[in-house]
Amino acid sequence: MARGTHGNGVVLAETNKAAKAVMQAFYVEGVSFLVQEFVKESAGEDIRALVVGSQVVASMKRQSLDDDFRSNTHQGGVGKIVKLTAEEERTAVKAAKAMGLPICGVDMMRSARGPLVLEVNSSASIKTPEQLSSRNVAAKIIEYIEKNAKQRNRKDKVGA
Repeated sequence: MARGTHGNGVVLAETNKAAKAVMQAFYVEGVSFLVQEFVKESAGEDIRALVVGSQVVASMKRQSLDDDFRSNTHQGGVGKIVKLTAEEERTAVKAAKAMGLPICGVDMMRSARGPLVLEVNSSASIKTPEQLSSRNVAAKIIEYIEKNAKQRNRKDKVGA
């Protein structure tokens, strides 16, 4: 299973020859890897949308500060407030639902083809999006859990 965190382990292969060499090295070492398309127009930025239930409760744009293609704030990128388009919101909610994650972070890139999902994070940090948006994301998560726990309890009592 390919996995990573905070952008660690992500490699940019700038040519087909370099990509082949990286994949061969990982394969020989028995390291799982994932190949992802490079989206040039993203220009070192992506969007993190925090989804709770069926809505985006906070979002931010992450931008690399130097020539690094990774925009992770843990890799030196900076977060900025961003207004998502309706298509980006729908894409984030759809990605969360496809992964069966009612609470998650969806990372997307803006491209000429529309929003492209990079990954869906089951344990996305809420700290920076909360600070940037001034929204209490933790409260939204608690409200969602309480609401669903109450609904589940009602269903259990009716079925008993």
